[in-house]
Amino acid sequence: MVIGGAIATGTAALCVSVLVLLLMVMARRNRRHRPHCDGGLIAFRYRDLQRATGDFSDKIGAGGFGSVFKGSLNTSTTIAVKRLHGSCRAEKQFRAEVSSIGILQRTNLVKMIGFCCERDRRLLVYEHMPNLSLDVHLFRSKSNAAALTLSWSTRYRVALGVARGLAYLHESCRDCVIHCDVKPQNILLDGSFRPKIAGFGMAKLMARDLSRVLTTARGTVGYLAPEWISGMPVTPKVDVYAYGMVLLEIVSGRMNSEEECGGGGGSEDDDEVVYFPVLVARKLLEGDVMSLVDRRLSGDAVVEEVERACKVACWCIQDNEADRPAMGKVVQILEGLVEVDMPPTPRLLAAIAGRSHSACT
Repeated sequence: MVIGGAIATGTAALCVSVLVLLLMVMARRNRRHRPHCDGGLIAFRYRDLQRATGDFSDKIGAGGFGSVFKGSLNTSTTIAVKRLHGSCRAEKQFRAEVSSIGILQRTNLVKMIGFCCERDRRLLVYEHMPNLSLDVHLFRSKSNAAALTLSWSTRYRVALGVARGLAYLHESCRDCVIHCDVKPQNILLDGSFRPKIAGFGMAKLMARDLSRVLTTARGTVGYLAPEWISGMPVTPKVDVYAYGMVLLEIVSGRMNSEEECGGGGGSEDDDEVVYFPVLVARKLLEGDVMSLVDRRLSGDAVVEEVERACKVACWCIQDNEADRPAMGKVVQILEGLVEVDMPPTPRLLAAIAGRSHSACT
């Protein structure tokens, strides 16, 4: 059974490598002829992307893997060009993104338009998302003029859209796609603030006949499921955990990692040390979910939706992956089609909060 799983994993990996290799070969062939590849992707020449971005002059984002520049293919098509940094690391991300998002087209997934692979240059071309990423608006700073306070209805629509996108990746693709890096920075917003999942550089494909896959630890601190740390084979439930953390940040408008010592206004246990995920579980039991909502909304939120979002988020971040719902179930809960029980407080997070409190007092 172990041998069979290893063979299936090896076969899936070989298929991904062959796909990327074919795309790269076709890119070289198409440089002198027409730029379109099978599957709708365009194989761009580097000089064409230089021209489209004004020699990469309008930088609109940056991350560990590279920088993103705004460009234009013609008068009506605005693009975002991701220029990857580092040879080996860039190659890995390039292959991961082309083999996952490059072959998928879905409402809640960012659309890849094409790529460039000339010499050691690796670039990815996406549709441009004018309202940037979710973190810009949730964790807004005074220095960012583009940041807006998202209304509750917009936040709930974003939460539902991201859930639908992840459900599609996990349950409806030929191979299960585990994103592995779900976070606000990888949720882009279009002109109508509809969310689209991006950042597939760490994505892992898993054959449908496998229940879990062994891979190196990846992702972002604050959104990592416990099984990443244990070194155990992972399942799509690592994305469910990360989604739960993101959902809590959508509710509160602040990073879950923000902790405060003695944040209250009088009583001894007035939110003494607050690690937000643990506070949510407590407030759910007390029936006081509205106190969790971003203060900038001044209470302008639908109580039933806030409670639903907090409950499903707490189920998503349970220590045991078996206790977390599948993303398809999350969608049904957020749509109000399925009732959700009161979740227990995640023990691991409670222990972390307890240690933080000890250090704070």
